[in-house]
Amino acid sequence: MFKKILIANRGEIACRVIKTARQMGIKTVAVYSDADADARHVKLADEAFRLGPPAPRESYLKADLILEIAQRTGAEAIHPGYGFLSENETFAEACAAAGVVFIGPPASAIAAMGSKSAAKTLMEKADVPLVPGYHGDNQDAAFLQAEADRMGYPVLIKASAGGGGKGMKIVEKSEDFAGQLASAKREATASFGDDMVLVEKYLTKPRHIEIQVFGDTHGEAVYLFERDCSVQRRHQKVLEEAPAPGLSPALRAQIGEAAVRAAKAVGYVGAGTVEFIFDTLSDAFYFMEMNTRLQVEHPVTEMITGLDLVEWQLRVASGEPLPRRQDELRIQGHAFEARVYAEDPARDFLPQIGRLAHMRQPQESAHVRVDTGVTSGDEISPWYDPMIAKLIVWDENRDRALDRLSSALAEYEVVGLDTNLDFLGQLASHPAFRAAELDTGFIARHRDTLIPPPATISNETLALAALAELALLEGKSEAARQRAKDADSPWWQVDGWRLNQDNRHALHFRHGEAEHAVMAHYRDTGYLLEIGEAQIAAHGTLTEGQLHATLDGYRLSASVVRDGNTLTLVRNGHNIALTPFNPLLAGLAAVEAGGGLTAPMPGTVVAVHVKAGDQVEKGTPLVILEAMKMEHTILAPQAGRVAEVFFQKGEQVKEGAALLEIASD
Repeated sequence: MFKKILIANRGEIACRVIKTARQMGIKTVAVYSDADADARHVKLADEAFRLGPPAPRESYLKADLILEIAQRTGAEAIHPGYGFLSENETFAEACAAAGVVFIGPPASAIAAMGSKSAAKTLMEKADVPLVPGYHGDNQDAAFLQAEADRMGYPVLIKASAGGGGKGMKIVEKSEDFAGQLASAKREATASFGDDMVLVEKYLTKPRHIEIQVFGDTHGEAVYLFERDCSVQRRHQKVLEEAPAPGLSPALRAQIGEAAVRAAKAVGYVGAGTVEFIFDTLSDAFYFMEMNTRLQVEHPVTEMITGLDLVEWQLRVASGEPLPRRQDELRIQGHAFEARVYAEDPARDFLPQIGRLAHMRQPQESAHVRVDTGVTSGDEISPWYDPMIAKLIVWDENRDRALDRLSSALAEYEVVGLDTNLDFLGQLASHPAFRAAELDTGFIARHRDTLIPPPATISNETLALAALAELALLEGKSEAARQRAKDADSPWWQVDGWRLNQDNRHALHFRHGEAEHAVMAHYRDTGYLLEIGEAQIAAHGTLTEGQLHATLDGYRLSASVVRDGNTLTLVRNGHNIALTPFNPLLAGLAAVEAGGGLTAPMPGTVVAVHVKAGDQVEKGTPLVILEAMKMEHTILAPQAGRVAEVFFQKGEQVKEGAALLEIASD
């Protein structure tokens, strides 16, 4: 077994590998970009080395430097995690040439499966079912459109070298094909350095089922059952479960054996995932691709098998045979993985960046696990995937595991930027999801119930906000009195902020566009709060961010986070952000000029479709931004004339930057 390994990755997967390595007595070497200098994986590793600036091409994709660090530190092997260099055949070859073990498949297997087109040719020979489509080398736009027209719409354009939903476009009709093809090729080039695509018939109600496979250097391969990854947004997985509900033992074995044939066809070694698209209308399954690495969702497989897949990777890479034979593998219970992202579901899951002002994770146990690479105070940067953590739960059956998931999500607290926690809670409790009515269109079909409009703020919440704000003001007053311990100072004897009028205090909060007033009257037992026509007897204590309150005899609690001018209450997994304000100063707020279109997030302008003077209709594509390796098209919110364009193709923009201005007709 290796004595020391280098982990050529970051975030939660780097932390995950370090955990297993430590349990096995293996030393670890971390690498980091400038954006990750204080990251959790850097602190956990035995050694850590800087790679360069934040951009992946200048840091985590610098294969030569990473290999040099491995040799310098005496690391015998490199674990690539997932993403970055994990499926880079050139890097795997360079490791082998340098005498450093690549903890993954041989370069030949990566090459064979790295091209979706070539992989499908191999799978056809291995008797693995394929989706009808064109997987060849002819990339002429007119030819590809003719193939799509021949198949019939809808069709799916996919980056041949891709993954993670990047370079993937659904085309509903022929006239949209050219534009979607160009967009897919741009994304493919930006993410993988290769604009080759394939075109397939798009199944209208499919499930996404994948099989975890493992091969060793002795020619053996097994499957560790399946995962259902059908719940997706932007073709990226949000929630996975194992095993896939509704599969008969015979069908499970049939898909698993097809996956093993796929692995053996390329001489596969290590952990891999064979992805299938499952037609819910016919129960037929078709090969999509093989990911030649460990997957983000591997923990659900670990939970139902009781195995450590990273340990398996290390054992197989060091030359040991597979720890179990196929007939020794069993499914025990059911598991879910929810990906907690910094994103805004109400804005089409737009990624968010910023500081994690507060984070409290559910208590871990035999039933609940959290894999994360961040802690409170860390930054979610624009350079990498905005995933905060993976929440994994297990129980004896699917219903009980879902209950565990809902409970754990309600315990999760993140303040400082938007997350999908509320969305995940809605998903876990949705009747159709609980009934396992699954397909890849689930989120789009149930969007209105999964992402409901913001609820009106309740008097109970306003009362809690008032108690929190009063406690914070009390703390500031006490601090001021402590600073004024001059015997001659009148502030040492009295609490000045309470001396307004007749022992009462007016508080004002904004919630969205609405404004709310709370009048707090001081009483010996606490406060009498006037909220509209309601009167609430209230008292509470705020200790280390925890508010324990009693409202009209009803006891309740909430986490309280004051970040800048925002007061956030966290209750049962829900964040309620309010802005305390002084109404006397409200008239001084700046009024945003109309007609301006701003960048929803930091990114690069990859296309500008209009120029000053152009007339546009509502919905006309204006500018395309690339951020976090995904394209975001800015559409005209109204008809009008383009007055001015402020950025050109290739320029970097900050969040909120004005991109162009439209004068209404």
